[in-house]
Amino acid sequence: MRFSLGQFSIRTSTMALATALLSTLVLSGCQDKETQVKLKRIPDVSYIEVTTTRHAINSEMQGRVTASRVAQVRPQISGIVQKRFFNEGSFVKKGQLLYQIDPATFQAAFNEAKANLNSAKASLETARLKDKRYRNLLGQQGISQQDADDARATFLEAQANIEKFQAALESAAINLEFSQIKATITGHIGLSHVTEGALVTAGQTQPLAIIRTLNPIYVDMQKSSADVLKLHQLMHTHNTQSGIKAGTSEVTLTLENGSTYSQSGKLITQELSVDPATGSVTLRAEFDNTNTVLLPGMFVRASVNDAIDEKAILVPQQGIYHNANGSAYAYVINSDNIIEKRAVETLAAVNDQWLIGSGLATGDKVLVEGTVKVRPGSEVNPFLMNASEQEQ
Repeated sequence: MRFSLGQFSIRTSTMALATALLSTLVLSGCQDKETQVKLKRIPDVSYIEVTTTRHAINSEMQGRVTASRVAQVRPQISGIVQKRFFNEGSFVKKGQLLYQIDPATFQAAFNEAKANLNSAKASLETARLKDKRYRNLLGQQGISQQDADDARATFLEAQANIEKFQAALESAAINLEFSQIKATITGHIGLSHVTEGALVTAGQTQPLAIIRTLNPIYVDMQKSSADVLKLHQLMHTHNTQSGIKAGTSEVTLTLENGSTYSQSGKLITQELSVDPATGSVTLRAEFDNTNTVLLPGMFVRASVNDAIDEKAILVPQQGIYHNANGSAYAYVINSDNIIEKRAVETLAAVNDQWLIGSGLATGDKVLVEGTVKVRPGSEVNPFLMNASEQEQ
């Protein structure tokens, strides 16, 4: 068969056009498949697996140091201070002589009371003998009943006078004893507010000095009533479902300069009422203070071990989110690698972690990195975050 040159040219052009169209269709199909692959790419995310650990639940509070015992040294009689027998700031023992008030007036009153008592005793003996004699002679030698009754009354009056003068002597002895002002407790005595020659009076408002017992020493802390209720709920609600139990009540202190006090203390009491002005409850801890590092009036930061959770769940803070109303939630990866939104309860912040009260269980996979790529219901490609990455 013969073809003309024109026919061959037309056929050649047609075949070239068909080839070009086929190439275009093939390239377009490849691009669509590549686009679909990109759209179906599953995001990589990091997670931590929930485990339990033993955790001490502590309360952080402001505290103020206070002496375990305080005694204001005050005069119980009026007089002139003759001498002071202590060094200011020194350690004194109970019963130690601190001040001597001029005893002359009180010594004289004591001597007079003693003399009056001796005189009363002599009068009593005379009255007793007369009463006895008159009773024996009653009805004889002209002794009438009236005389005998008078003698008896005189004797009874003399007996009463003995008791009166005895009481006066004891009172005078007490006043004489009060001329020596002694320490009523053992502790450190502060500055003296009077000097020798000063007039002091019974019932004066200013103390002569103040004695404070500094070992042991107390720290008074303020805890809000809301925190007290939260702890009560924690101990009486969660402990029925978890491993929460009462703490050791151990107290540690951070001093004003940021250092930690070397001795740990013990919580000894809690006030049974709420201060209406501050809405707080006072807690008191006792500390050993042998070196007198703690002084009354110091402000400290106290940490009290309220409870111990034997099955505590701690989750990094970046794995917990909060709604506008304050409720918390986490993203959990299920067995199909699908994201689920889980409501959780946070009990307290522990460094860079949250202590979880409910909502999570051992073995749950909590999403901690890659949340911007996913939403509830999203499929993910999870990777376990190792310990070093969690610390960072």
